[in-house]
Amino acid sequence: QVQLVESGGGLAQAGGSLRLSCAASGSILSMHVMGWYRQAPGKQRDLVAHITSGGSTNYADSVKGRFTISRDNAKNTLYLQMNSLKHEDTAVYFCNAVGQMRTRLGWTKDYTAWGQGTQVTVSS
Repeated sequence: QVQLVESGGGLAQAGGSLRLSCAASGSILSMHVMGWYRQAPGKQRDLVAHITSGGSTNYADSVKGRFTISRDNAKNTLYLQMNSLKHEDTAVYFCNAVGQMRTRLGWTKDYTAWGQGTQVTVSS
């Protein structure tokens, strides 16, 4: 299996910054796409940003220009640098990865993995 663990969430003031990390582990052959999603109370889970294995990025309009997604393929780690935080950014942030993994028997299969989430709270 592929496991994702988020870290770096916490409290920040409006206008402040936080950096989220997502460490992936397991029998990973590839992480074709990695992304950050967020879910606020009473809201659906929405995409914040995506990054492909080649480094192409996409951002939700609400965070474009403020957030930066990046990845360190050597460390199997995903990052989200969040600057100019707004109260509206308050949510649980989830890490996601889609790729291929090696099974116990040595076979290759596709996977979709999710982390447990990390809380980001921005004061107004």
